[in-house]
Amino acid sequence: MDLGDLVLPERIIASLNPGSKKQLLQELAKLASEMTGAPVRRIFDKLLERERLGPTCVGNGIAIPHATLPELDKIFCQYVRLERPIDFDAPDSEDVDIIFLLLAPEGAGAEHLKVLARIARVLRDEETVEKLRGSSEISAIHTILCAPQPARAV
Repeated sequence: MDLGDLVLPERIIASLNPGSKKQLLQELAKLASEMTGAPVRRIFDKLLERERLGPTCVGNGIAIPHATLPELDKIFCQYVRLERPIDFDAPDSEDVDIIFLLLAPEGAGAEHLKVLARIARVLRDEETVEKLRGSSEISAIHTILCAPQPARAV
């Protein structure tokens, strides 16, 4: 499954300006609630609960906050690029400016992990990440997310 199939154009936010990690999670919860119908407070609480277990940063200014929710019947994924990087308690101490929000139904363990792995694979490609950072048009971002990823040497 391509990321472009998961991150539909209406789920791409090309510019968001939260002042902190908590404000970002609140805004993500609000946006996701509007699109999924799940309660905004439950989404926020689940995201916060997951962050308390350990930051969802993967390095290089990228975070993948994720949670499971009983209200969902399918995986929800959203891409957000921040106007200014924010502190996200990253292990590499880099502030975060690229966010992939991932919400999954409870019991979607294997599918949830596959999508997390797919996002991580796409974001390992430095050229793709630079293209994402340099794009402010939703259609261009979606095209980048839909592009086949280069094969990695084993």
